[in-house]
Amino acid sequence: MKGAIKEFLQSLVIAGILAFFIITFVAQSFVVDGNSMADTLQNGERLFVNKFIYRINPPERGDIIVFSPQGAPAQKYIKRVIGLPDDTVYIKDGVTYVNGEAIEEDYIKEKAIGDFGPYEVPEESVFVLGDNRNHSADSRFDSIVGFVDYDSISGKAFWVYWPLNEMRLIEHHDYDLSFEN
Repeated sequence: MKGAIKEFLQSLVIAGILAFFIITFVAQSFVVDGNSMADTLQNGERLFVNKFIYRINPPERGDIIVFSPQGAPAQKYIKRVIGLPDDTVYIKDGVTYVNGEAIEEDYIKEKAIGDFGPYEVPEESVFVLGDNRNHSADSRFDSIVGFVDYDSISGKAFWVYWPLNEMRLIEHHDYDLSFEN
């Protein structure tokens, strides 16, 4: 009996250490709060975030990331990367432009109302927008989000696991732009 208890406790400690390692360095769960990424992600969906990927490679345009905004560092937001360092981003007549070239955004719920920018993305930062543009606090609003520093990024969203009937890999848009850095 003592051997079984000791073995159980050892297994529990090992599982705890592995869980800590995975949550700290590899992947973490995140709950979508709000409708800023609709229809791509829905309020209340639970997903996993790859925390390791940006230790190897910088974020890419089209990635859906989880980050802490400068205006609310205790919170976590989820948005899509639109602009990379040295890019100029603006929205005119509901169309998003990166370095003067319109980008195709078939994932957005509705075009943005109003013109925004231009925004010059600083080094080691990205410009993010929600897919539901008219209901999103994102990089257009400096006092809320502004530019997202690489150090503020938790990771790249990759898999919705809840609700079970909506389980799926998250699609990240790949922009075909002639001006890639």
